[in-house]
Amino acid sequence: MPIPDFQTVMLPLLAFLHDRQPHTSKEIVAALGKHFGLSDSERLELLPSGRYPVFNNRVAWALSHMKNAGLLVSPSRSIYLLTDRGATLLAQRPSKVDMKLLAQFPEYIEFRNRRREPTTTGAPEYPVVVDAGEEQTPNEAIEVAYQKLRFELVDELLQQIKNASPEFFERLVVELLLRMGYGGSRSDAGRAIGKSGDGGIDGIIKEDRLGLDIIYIQAKKWDGTIGRPEIQKFAGALQGQRARKGVFITTSDFSQQARDYVALIDSKIVLIDGEQLAQFMMDHNLGVSTVASYEVKRVDSDYFGED
Repeated sequence: MPIPDFQTVMLPLLAFLHDRQPHTSKEIVAALGKHFGLSDSERLELLPSGRYPVFNNRVAWALSHMKNAGLLVSPSRSIYLLTDRGATLLAQRPSKVDMKLLAQFPEYIEFRNRRREPTTTGAPEYPVVVDAGEEQTPNEAIEVAYQKLRFELVDELLQQIKNASPEFFERLVVELLLRMGYGGSRSDAGRAIGKSGDGGIDGIIKEDRLGLDIIYIQAKKWDGTIGRPEIQKFAGALQGQRARKGVFITTSDFSQQARDYVALIDSKIVLIDGEQLAQFMMDHNLGVSTVASYEVKRVDSDYFGED
């Protein structure tokens, strides 16, 4: 089943706290996961950043909304307790608890529309809080928007690469591998790439700065899907050099047969398609520049501890 949105989580969460006993956020997440019948994989599904589970994030936002509506309190870090208001609402047996229902409480309206007025010191005014939507939490909205921007940038980068000369593409591959920690020095890599021309091998590059191993490279600007025959040719060239490792980089993509083939052979060949190439370029700041940067912060509970 799909992971429930944070508003769907609210009523079962309130019901779980009906005993008026303090419960940890860990207990709450576990109980709600069981209530919704989530599988282990669904419970472990991460936000696009890969840093936090989606379900945990939605439970956290449900807790935040209901806390600000006065339905529950948090007497200490990650501990939650039902309030008299929460117990009264639960006794009314509502069919659902959502943001519309919470809007009956003045504290919640204040929470939703909280702003800081301009001061004589010229401090900025903060805008009215705008919710991400009925299903997404603000964290998810930010991450989804970020991923959308990345996908759009992938297309732009690939178009630029395809319009460039083969020589530029070779230099780009060298620069990328260097930024990823391969190749030793720029001069080492520059002399190696595009020089050997030996049976499907475009160049060689050191695996580390000491040159303990060598990686053979095939860099190919391509419009159509690269199939198994091209990869077999590259694998054969590696065997001819008694090489164990190779990287095949392209601006297009690979067929499933090509990917299956590299999984079966003894040589270690890494396939990098156009999308992965662009993603690596973004991650290593190659051919891109930062337009804006946003930091998402949270309260440091340890700082406010007085033990």
